Amino acid sequence: MSVKVTGVVKRSRAHRAGIKAGDTLISINGHEIEDVLDYMFYAAEPSVRLCLQRNGKSYEKLVRNAEYDDLGMEFESFLMDKKRSCSNKCIFCFIDQMPPNMRQTLYFKDDDARLSFLQGNYVTLTNLSDKDIQRIIDMRLNINVSVHTTDPQLRCMMMNNRFAGEKLRYIKMMTDAGLKLNCQIVCCAGVNDGVQLQKTLDDLYSLMPNIQSVAVVPVGLTKFREGLYPLRLFDSSGAREVIDIISQVQKKALENYGTRMVFASDEFYITAGLPFPEGDFYEDYPQYENGVGLCRSLIDETRSAVGQTEYVGGKRTVTIACGAAAADLHRQLADEIHAAFEDISINVVPIINHFFGETITVSGLITGSDLMSQLSGKELGDELLISASMLKADEQIFLDDITLEELSTALKVKITPVANDGFEYLDAVLGSRVV
Repeated sequence: MSVKVTGVVKRSRAHRAGIKAGDTLISINGHEIEDVLDYMFYAAEPSVRLCLQRNGKSYEKLVRNAEYDDLGMEFESFLMDKKRSCSNKCIFCFIDQMPPNMRQTLYFKDDDARLSFLQGNYVTLTNLSDKDIQRIIDMRLNINVSVHTTDPQLRCMMMNNRFAGEKLRYIKMMTDAGLKLNCQIVCCAGVNDGVQLQKTLDDLYSLMPNIQSVAVVPVGLTKFREGLYPLRLFDSSGAREVIDIISQVQKKALENYGTRMVFASDEFYITAGLPFPEGDFYEDYPQYENGVGLCRSLIDETRSAVGQTEYVGGKRTVTIACGAAAADLHRQLADEIHAAFEDISINVVPIINHFFGETITVSGLITGSDLMSQLSGKELGDELLISASMLKADEQIFLDDITLEELSTALKVKITPVANDGFEYLDAVLGSRVV
């Protein structure tokens, strides 16, 4: 395979070698280039021989390169070819239960090992071959795997893919080769919890220490499930059972390997009505992006920020709009901040998710339309604070395509998106008047 060069960074190694936009990259050090992983891996050598074509004629360039420095060639897409889409139809897939008429990119299901390595995405391994796995091993790529269950038949059923069970052997192939894997289990009540969850965690424990961490997260269910597999939410007792099973494995892993390995997401503690573990329980927060330890981290960081901050402003009132699951946490923090800074008043408004359904309680899936309808006409104070997770990562737009500016205009209030960081959280609450 070859890939066309669409641009060359000025003064880069490629630019100095005379490579131009429109040239075609054929190989690096004799290795054909299929995608970005090949490009990154083979271009990391201190000396690289590039084989290219220009106007149908082949030519070569020898480039001296600082180790891991980018050569400076640009390509049409980041991956240098198309994203690999998911070949499963999982019974818990969130995309299958999304409302219609949203922007098209939200319906794309990626299951791409390259994005797992480069961006931390989780992959099921079902669209990979033995050759792909060997390539991952040869390149020493540590990836994130969506396991869900280690029972082959149950995995085939949950993913609606007859190959899903046999692909489990790839996990052992990678760990036997010394790769470090982070894993994810979407836990469905009555399907892969209970005895099945115990088996899955025991099987992953047997692959330690190369299974670095495992997150167990509850399935999210929207109101758009007509014709889909009948799933139910965890109740309090079911959530407690999941935490108990996880605790048994944590104890064993901590004693033998010095790490708890597996963690329940914050939602399980909220559903179970249990307090969040202390900060050191989460070690170095290996599954933070999976919603594991976000609440404890925000609590500890905010308390630390309060102890290091002096407020020099006057009276100020802010409103915090959040998902229903996070409301009690924000009320707790609001009380603590008000106790430290008496001039600060904080109103916490939990937003009911009408867009996806009331069973969706996380802040990251709150839409602009729900914020607009439920906050219109309310006294919001000097500023409205929302979670930055409600917005597209690279654009100030909600899932329903309402922009932050449109919402601010409609509510007639300044709106500030806030990351899950205690210092940024306190600064947003206090405004700029801190020392």
